[in-house]
Amino acid sequence: MDFERARFNMIEQQIRPWNVLDPSVLALLRKVPREQFVTTRQQALAFADLSIPLDHDQVMMQPKVEARLIQALALTRQDRVLEIGTGSGYVTALLAASAASVVSVEIYSALSLQAGARLQSAGFDTVDLKIGDGAAGWPGAALYDAIIITGSVPQLPTPFVEALAPGGRLVAIIGEAPAMEALLYHKTNADLLMTSLFDTVLPPLVNTPKKESFVF
Repeated sequence: MDFERARFNMIEQQIRPWNVLDPSVLALLRKVPREQFVTTRQQALAFADLSIPLDHDQVMMQPKVEARLIQALALTRQDRVLEIGTGSGYVTALLAASAASVVSVEIYSALSLQAGARLQSAGFDTVDLKIGDGAAGWPGAALYDAIIITGSVPQLPTPFVEALAPGGRLVAIIGEAPAMEALLYHKTNADLLMTSLFDTVLPPLVNTPKKESFVF
């Protein structure tokens, strides 16, 4: 398979038409080898406009969804990033190539270990991979400039808002099937601003709190 041609077609036929036009994000998609974050059997599908199944009933998001979320975060080389749901490790690699540091939390140890090996092979060996349940937030005193939640949640749990530094951004898929929406949250000194990005459907984050248990 000609991976470079497939990557070019993915960007030009899926990513750009979905309003991902930031040159730095497009360069990032050309740089990070998506085919290295799937199994050998799945490489023919690595650039297709679909979600790719992972173990434990998880999925690798559609390329255009990943790209829009990364673009919305508007990362800089000074940003500290928290990812909830390492999954395949591909989004983790996109984050690591764009930010100063990345902490990525995965509830399934096998997925985390597999992603770690893929990240190291692709040259992204500075990510701080954690194994644990981050569905209701990730404990610690650190504040993050950007947070991404890679499974859907009915509403945004308050601990994630509290973990955002002033000026921080967070992207998440909010809602319950079949009505879900990708949202961007921006934390100012006085408020939390919310912007709708697009409609989509994504499997729920494992152990996500029930809707009625949210405070935020």
